[in-house]
Amino acid sequence: MNGLLTVVVLAVTLVAAIATVVLIVRDQSPPGDRYFALLGVLLLVLLVQAVGGCVALASTERQVEGVTFVAYLFTALLVVPVGAALALGERTRWGTGALLVALLTVAACEARLDSLWSVAGA
Repeated sequence: MNGLLTVVVLAVTLVAAIATVVLIVRDQSPPGDRYFALLGVLLLVLLVQAVGGCVALASTERQVEGVTFVAYLFTALLVVPVGAALALGERTRWGTGALLVALLTVAACEARLDSLWSVAGA
């Protein structure tokens, strides 16, 4: 799997998480258009990673747990829209907090994807 893409996903996730914490501290909700544009970029990068990860999994000789690997790829991709929907549905600090939890889930999925891929190559 492409390590550079993982770094890009983590960087965009970090920027979005910092912006989310700022929104929580300022008690501003719902987030604005620029924030959702940032989430759109994150989703685009996650989609590219999901496709690239599936292709890499299909073409590798490594002993990767395929079902687990694909599950983490798609969990990272799907948790962002769910968190955004919760943030829009609950227009308080708690809704924005749910979005922060979704972003932290993306970071955790990325760490797990990297460990699955690295252990299989050892």
